[in-house]
Amino acid sequence: MMRSETLPDRLRKLRDRMKRPFDADKGGLDDAAVRAAYARWAPIYDMVFRALLYWGRRVGVKRVNEFSGSVLEAGVGTGMALPYYHKDLKVTGIDLSEEMLAKAEQRVRGGRLNNVDGLLAMDAGALAFSDDHFDVAIAMYVITVVPDPVKVMKNLERVTKPGGHVILVNHFSASEGLRAHAEQWLARYASWVGWNPVFAKSRVLGHTNLILEEDQSVPPFGLFTMLTFRKPEA
Repeated sequence: MMRSETLPDRLRKLRDRMKRPFDADKGGLDDAAVRAAYARWAPIYDMVFRALLYWGRRVGVKRVNEFSGSVLEAGVGTGMALPYYHKDLKVTGIDLSEEMLAKAEQRVRGGRLNNVDGLLAMDAGALAFSDDHFDVAIAMYVITVVPDPVKVMKNLERVTKPGGHVILVNHFSASEGLRAHAEQWLARYASWVGWNPVFAKSRVLGHTNLILEEDQSVPPFGLFTMLTFRKPEA
């Protein structure tokens, strides 16, 4: 008869699991895990993340507001950025999570945001828009959430007009030090928290024809980065 596991046995297994190296290329995420995670987050997302993500969102929206025309916000979430886009922009938001989109729709109705052209349930890695559709595409805190970041980058490039811009605001992981150790530990729970803490900047560079124009560190504590790309003229 097999003996039942004792608490020390379980703690030992947990310790051994946490010592195993994390494979950043696998990411630990798939669409089902992302949907499940953000269904959990949706009711409390604004309360938990509003302050932490405020500065990056502010910098990203400010950059978008320097341009004109049509805007795609990929991973619009609960729509926290939507009230701050210039009123003369035409904004479309997409997100994989219908629970998050429901919150965004409430925000649009409550704020009478007439510049929001639509909120659609859609995979950022399979955008259902025609080529050269938007003047600007922005993805804030998204690229570490998706299972295939390169596919997302290629889709953002495809739907952006020649001469238009693609903007990323995101956390990119450290290669050493205390922060790197913390990110490696948290990465083991990527599928539960719904994002990948171990994500090098190189994973979004050099995979498309997009030209990197700006690499800006943003608060708090330089934890986030804004990358601004330009799509070459046809």
